Amino acid sequence: MRWTVPLLLALTLPLTCCATGDGGIDPCGPWRPIQVSAQDSLTQATAADLLAHNQTGRRLCGW
Repeated sequence: MRWTVPLLLALTLPLTCCATGDGGIDPCGPWRPIQVSAQDSLTQATAADLLAHNQTGRRLCGW
């Protein structure tokens, strides 16, 4: 019972953060492609995660 309120807030917060001014919800609003500069050093795992993020954004949000 003590976890009910925090859990409810955690589940509804993402929905309220993405609300648009026209009453609709823009699920891609706060998310953008991640770009890597020449000065960044990445591990293989980080590079794979960035690629997956950007490919998902391209597929779902039309980046």
